[in-house]
Amino acid sequence: MGRNMDGFIILDKESGVFSKTAAVRAAKIFGTKKNGHIGTLDPMASGVLPVAIGNATKMIPFIEEFCERTKEYLFTVQFGFETDTLDITGTETARTDVVPDESAVRTSLHKFIGHICQIPPVYSAIHISGFRAYELARAGKTPEIPARMVDIYELELMGTDGKDWDFRMRCAPGTYVRSVARDIARACGTVATVSMIRRTQTSGWTIKNAVTLDFLENLFNNGGDIGKYLMPADSGLGDIPVLNLDGKSCRLYKNGGFIDMAAANGTYRVYSDEKFIGIGTVESNVLRPKRTI
Repeated sequence: MGRNMDGFIILDKESGVFSKTAAVRAAKIFGTKKNGHIGTLDPMASGVLPVAIGNATKMIPFIEEFCERTKEYLFTVQFGFETDTLDITGTETARTDVVPDESAVRTSLHKFIGHICQIPPVYSAIHISGFRAYELARAGKTPEIPARMVDIYELELMGTDGKDWDFRMRCAPGTYVRSVARDIARACGTVATVSMIRRTQTSGWTIKNAVTLDFLENLFNNGGDIGKYLMPADSGLGDIPVLNLDGKSCRLYKNGGFIDMAAANGTYRVYSDEKFIGIGTVESNVLRPKRTI
């Protein structure tokens, strides 16, 4: 049945499910409680959520630090009202009859491309005085969210259909879709709310790689091969160079030993007989294990 394996499941998270809940459910299918996920999706958002299973959780910090992490989102905006969460799950806080014309929206978008200043939503996971901002907001407080710099590479209006305005954005981690929608509206002299968010790419994985939880659970319950959807523990580490060890050095590495290695200083993926065994660092021609699999 493919139980107790290590690797990554690329979920197509459905709307209405917390990222943590989705990761726990995925891990349970593979017979372990050990899990983690790369990048959190809002509960109302759907799309690509990479989930690490078992010992693959050890690789998350290296993917986050060393590897390409561009994200792509499709999102839908409705102009004329705003909520406290900046999406349709929240409570309405403002309403106006002002709906911008298409040319005004398209003209405004260039202001939000590049290295820009953004204020995250009040309902976000930003830490404020030791608490998550959304925890303070739910307690009836109004946290002061400091502005921060984010990177948006592409932002375009895909089209309109009645009250729905569809956008596509490519950006760096830390960029909030809901804040982008809010700021586009303000640049056009109105307010807006996000009615749909779908992440189509993150950390090199795309929606084409993704499977739903329902599909995996049904496959497992019917005795199917869930293992073929588990990607190797070194998935997503392609930007980190490789070192290969012989059998003796491999055993030493796995036991935490240092190995003489004629290689440049830096972080490496370490293999033996084409099998991934962990992440190491080279300093002064000595390989030291950082994480082992």
